[in-house]
Amino acid sequence: MEDEIKKYREKKAEAEQGGGEARIEAQHKKGKLTARERITALLDPDSFFELNLFAESSSQNFDMPEKKGPGDGVIAGWGKIAGREVCLYAQDATVLGGSIGPVHGRKMFAAAELARKRGVPLIGLLDSGGLRIQEAQAGPHGGEAIFLANTLASGIVPQIAVILGPCAGVAVYSPALMDFVIMAEGIGNMFITGPKVIEEVTGEAIALEALGGAGVHCTRTGVADLRGASEQECFALVRELLSYLPQNHLEAPPLVDLGDDPARRTDSLADLVPLDPRQPYDVRQVIQGLADSGRYFEIKPEFAAEASVGFIRLAGRTVGVIANNPMHLAGSLTVDASDKCARHIRFCDCFNLPLLYLMDVPGYFPGVLQEHSGIIRHGAKMLYAFCEASVPKVTLILRKGYGGGILAMGGSKAMGADLILAGPAAEMGVVGAEAAVNVLFHQELEKAEDPDRARAEKVQEFREKFANPYYSARTGAIDDVVEPGETRLRLIQAFAFFSGKHELRPRKKHGNIPL
Repeated sequence: MEDEIKKYREKKAEAEQGGGEARIEAQHKKGKLTARERITALLDPDSFFELNLFAESSSQNFDMPEKKGPGDGVIAGWGKIAGREVCLYAQDATVLGGSIGPVHGRKMFAAAELARKRGVPLIGLLDSGGLRIQEAQAGPHGGEAIFLANTLASGIVPQIAVILGPCAGVAVYSPALMDFVIMAEGIGNMFITGPKVIEEVTGEAIALEALGGAGVHCTRTGVADLRGASEQECFALVRELLSYLPQNHLEAPPLVDLGDDPARRTDSLADLVPLDPRQPYDVRQVIQGLADSGRYFEIKPEFAAEASVGFIRLAGRTVGVIANNPMHLAGSLTVDASDKCARHIRFCDCFNLPLLYLMDVPGYFPGVLQEHSGIIRHGAKMLYAFCEASVPKVTLILRKGYGGGILAMGGSKAMGADLILAGPAAEMGVVGAEAAVNVLFHQELEKAEDPDRARAEKVQEFREKFANPYYSARTGAIDDVVEPGETRLRLIQAFAFFSGKHELRPRKKHGNIPL
């Protein structure tokens, strides 16, 4: 038996070496950790349980028999993060470049299926050149099976992809199917076709980072949600993100007491939100003022910045936030902002996270480009997502809500808002007071001796009669007017009450969101 144990230990050590010392050194020279080092850095100490350690490529195609493939280029199993179980796989770039062969694909699929059946989050650490050329014709290679696993797990368990190297070709669609994508700057990149192919086919010359780096996907394409300056920073983002989320769709997120008094006053909101509806301000400061200990975990902060979405805690409970940000495009709703908000709404609804809408919206952003880019179709996604969501939905009108933006930002009881609150200077209407006066009284103003003074008087009169929260409260359009200093407490009370909400919907296979 001693000989067998010795043999086992030798084989285990060899398998754990991956591609060997030379390839490990090459990985380090690129400024990258190995797959095993990444797992150690991400998980709680000594919590990793590895599956299929001794798996290898079984293909006999092309030059593969001359190459060893321990683990077939991926490490899979389960472990713990902050004491909570997760399933994960980490592609091993030291073994056949982390390329995806039959065994590799099956291991990823098995990890995703295990996450779904066990009801724990799935994490993928990606560093691969894509499908393995030598085995592309070896029958069902298993690489595409992960798409089915990702789709089946969607809405069942949270799925997080961390891009720590190349993620190319068809392989990019697995992270694209997951809930969150985090990219490491300088080493992570995603693309369907690489720079060489693009230049050969189209004549366009572009560098790898400019084509598919973290900056591009966080600011322009919206493919990535967050980026870290290092691998360790990416892992810290994963851990923090998971702290806001439940393990699965049947559980509640962890209740985290940050020691912030639920009755803490928020008088600073009166100064943060200007009275002038055209004056910009950063809504993220408002969100931080409301949140427990000022912590706001923003999602896609660099993409479609006219909207801000993310997670906060109120009295320890996770709440999903959808907010207009007047610092960018006056907080208008654009094609990209609509997509960003709709996706966040649907994620929160999947995982029983209540929604807080912070409205300060002038409407949909006007222009030929937006119209021709499909603002009707994209804007409808927000309406669909809001109406579809059955979690508690509370809306706070910070300053203004005009036109169709009111509906998209949760300002309609008829569409299913549970509670609509407004600040004392808030106004709602088809258009703002100035625009309303210009339309309704244009002939009278043209005849006035002092048109500017007459317009100012009419605007003031219109605000006093119609464009104020008390008129909306009289008509039942809102439920209450809230003093700025009491806003946090009132929101905490509301979410505590609506936490027991149960809403039955018509039974159907699924709806058809206007994608």
